[in-house]
Amino acid sequence: MLVAGGGPAGFMAAISAAEAGVAGVHLLEATPELLHKVRISGGGRCNVTHACWDPRELVGHYPRGSRALRGPFSRFAAGDAVAWFNDHGLELVEEADGRLFPRANRSTAVIDCLRRAAAAAGVQVHTGMALQAAAPAAAGGFLLQVRLQSGPDPAVGRGPVQIQSDRLVLATGSHPSGRRLAAGFGHTLVPPVPSLFTLALAGDPLLALAGVSMDPVALCLELPDGSRLRQQGPVLITHWGLSGPATLRLTAFAARDLQACGYRAELVIDWSGGRSAEELRAWFQRARHDQARRLLANWRPWPELSRRLWQHLLEAAGVEPSRRWADLTKAQEQCLLADLRGSRHRVSGRGPFGEEFVTAGGVALGEVDLARMESRLHPGLHLLGELLDVDGVTGGFNFQHCWTSGWLTGQALSQPLAI
Repeated sequence: MLVAGGGPAGFMAAISAAEAGVAGVHLLEATPELLHKVRISGGGRCNVTHACWDPRELVGHYPRGSRALRGPFSRFAAGDAVAWFNDHGLELVEEADGRLFPRANRSTAVIDCLRRAAAAAGVQVHTGMALQAAAPAAAGGFLLQVRLQSGPDPAVGRGPVQIQSDRLVLATGSHPSGRRLAAGFGHTLVPPVPSLFTLALAGDPLLALAGVSMDPVALCLELPDGSRLRQQGPVLITHWGLSGPATLRLTAFAARDLQACGYRAELVIDWSGGRSAEELRAWFQRARHDQARRLLANWRPWPELSRRLWQHLLEAAGVEPSRRWADLTKAQEQCLLADLRGSRHRVSGRGPFGEEFVTAGGVALGEVDLARMESRLHPGLHLLGELLDVDGVTGGFNFQHCWTSGWLTGQALSQPLAI
């Protein structure tokens, strides 16, 4: 049995299958490095999953695939992933925002755990080996062509070789090779587009505030067709635009809409943390009374409001920072309130190339039995992880889908073909 792809989904599938009694499990990784995305994720810490225990709530964090994942998550969700890693010697620790990281606080701990589990289960791991071609065999199973990328491997020798496997798992992530192989089996591919990316605000005065972060901030993306998408949470102003969890969530849910309009839209930002106009007016009235002699530049309406952002809003509203609170006019107050609750910015595109964290698109979910992660077109062919048209928002949700789809694949591989 062969698993193509040495990422999180492929490792979970291979380990789960071997632990369930499947013999002769081979895992192939085309590059010299295993689990690359695990290593670099979370700034080298690896956000393994999220403390979202109810499958009905969990599916809401997936812009693509949410309803379809209810069944898979009812069998293996975040709590199951935590227990699985704990059983394999890796303790996960929950942070205040619900993200779960290894107690060692480094991604290599997750990699070591998966590699130890694979070795203990008898999985044979091969690096520098790429699955180039695959086709159904006349007598059942699959005929495969594997190419050695670099260096000798005694298991296969040098150069392309032909092998046969009774079951085949494609866990190739967003790499085009996996999509090509899936298409070769007749699967429909939803065109891939970037997801979870930052927004560029070229020429916007806001860029002068690079490094400023605020939480919570409400974002409203107004698209050319008149539709609106909203998210709330932390944001970070960068040298090119807007980043942070709220921005990434927004772009994940708007990924296809933004791609369709050339990444040109209007962004309305509520810096007030969801405060109503009445609440803000009361804040301003108290400041006028209690801080009458203080300069506007030296006293913000509430302490969590970034000083740099407040001064930027004063300048944008044409209010002199040297003006006293007692001298703030009603017209100036209205301008400040409007910008605090809805400053408008023109989106000029995506952030720098390579900033995308996830790809939306892949094998159409209707062609896959998600209870087994098995192709409905070719029994014995399993498709999982990022190869499918499933993607989650930031916070460990994409990894959770890898653990779930990998575990379900492993269980299915230990059972007879669903014919």
